[in-house]
Amino acid sequence: MSMAILSAEHSDQLHWLGRYSERVYTTINVFANQFDSMLDLKTEEYVDFCKRQDIPNIYQSKEDFVKRYCFDETDPNSIYSNLMRAYDNAIVLREEIGSESLAYIQLAVYGMNKAKVSDAPLIQLQSVVDNIVAFWGMADDDIDSECVRNMIKLGKRVERIDLYARMHMPPKELKREMKRLNLRINGAGLKYNQVKLAHLNYMVEVEPIDYDQIVGEIESLFDVEPDQMVAGF
Repeated sequence: MSMAILSAEHSDQLHWLGRYSERVYTTINVFANQFDSMLDLKTEEYVDFCKRQDIPNIYQSKEDFVKRYCFDETDPNSIYSNLMRAYDNAIVLREEIGSESLAYIQLAVYGMNKAKVSDAPLIQLQSVVDNIVAFWGMADDDIDSECVRNMIKLGKRVERIDLYARMHMPPKELKREMKRLNLRINGAGLKYNQVKLAHLNYMVEVEPIDYDQIVGEIESLFDVEPDQMVAGF
């Protein structure tokens, strides 16, 4: 499939499929790593988690957070809601990504629904992570269009940098992800702000890292003025 026949709507949906799948993958991993401490009555880690993710703290307690942040389909910031957004995009992109790639997103949804009613939700959540990883692998192997593959991977990298900055990950992790973004961004064909990209590359090299500014720059990377537009084709 060439860029000429890939609609702007589908380009956007591919980008967000990459972002939402990455958001599910990373937030489950972070949640699993912090699960015990979030339930420790001496800590308020979930409050800090909400603040860093820039989501409203609507939760009544740590226990309420653990349950609703993972599985509440009425909470737009929950892992469940983000997975369903990935699924919704994947469904309309069936022709672009193929039925086998789509099947792994469907399996991730199945795993999330099992986790919701499980006495050991972390075990079932791992199956969600595994199926997200399988989706990325199948997409890389099964999708013929390099543009489609790059669009998904670009969304994935943008989201990972956003999340890593919000979580104040070590500078080496941000540098690694920026290198990957630089390799991917021109192949996707999306117009981006070259000034912001250059600034992002600069900011990950300068310590102390200004995490808040990185979040702002990565979120506005595709907000462009006519004289700043760069496309990969």
